[in-house]
Amino acid sequence: MKDVFMPEQWSNFFVMVGSGAAALAGLIFVAMSINHQIIIGNRTHKNRAINMLSGFTAIFMASGLALMGNQDPEALGFEWLILWLIATAIFIRGYVVAIRSGTSSIGLNAPRLAGGTLCYIAEVIGGLFLILGYSSGLYIAGIAIVVLFAFLISGAWLLMVGIYEDQAKR
Repeated sequence: MKDVFMPEQWSNFFVMVGSGAAALAGLIFVAMSINHQIIIGNRTHKNRAINMLSGFTAIFMASGLALMGNQDPEALGFEWLILWLIATAIFIRGYVVAIRSGTSSIGLNAPRLAGGTLCYIAEVIGGLFLILGYSSGLYIAGIAIVVLFAFLISGAWLLMVGIYEDQAKR
């Protein structure tokens, strides 16, 4: 039996995380602008920056899609499925390129790769549940967004630490 879809109960959540993600994406962009030479010259920093921007952008977009009126759960689930599959591919590609480059090892380890990938996969699963008409997809995606948000903030911190270390070497 399918659940009752109640997106109106989620509007404050999506306004909050969407606004926070947009603000943090802006701050990451400013930090990148200030340190662009170091980021561009280091494949790890470059791919970490791409992952942070794409992650926060995906959260912002998912929140915006959830707030659109008159959508059934299947439509939202399909939108989220496509969005999070693209975001997952960007994340995994960026991490693999950063590891292979060997230019900085800060935060490049299997637990971070696995943790981030699990967050993105949970978002995909949330979308699939919505496509199937189960409102529990909102809970799966909501929890994954909160965890991903923390993961992205820690990644932004690692980016700043890596930039600082590169500056100290010069």
